[in-house]
Amino acid sequence: QVQLVESGGGLVQPGGSLRLSCTASGFTFSNYAMSWYRQAPGKERELVAGITNTGGSTNYAKSVKGRFTISRDNAKRTVYLQMNSLKPEDTAVYYCRASRNVVYWGQGTQVTVSS
Repeated sequence: QVQLVESGGGLVQPGGSLRLSCTASGFTFSNYAMSWYRQAPGKERELVAGITNTGGSTNYAKSVKGRFTISRDNAKRTVYLQMNSLKPEDTAVYYCRASRNVVYWGQGTQVTVSS
């Protein structure tokens, strides 16, 4: 059974940091590109960051470049999103996504940036 389980979300003040984790099971994690998406209320889901299966290449949305870092540990079957200098506009549900010839999604974790 395929599972992607996100954790690490929560409430943080502007300027603060959070690290999201997504742990995978039920498929060969090291064969899949991984990415983080987010969806704010009333908005479409958008790509935040992606990483290739080996971790050799990453890409970021312009809005988070320089503040967020995606990484992965294939031995732990986990992908991370380090989020620094958080802004209120980063508030959203954050989803983990695995892709190769099929796509798998996690259930999402809420991130709220507010004073």
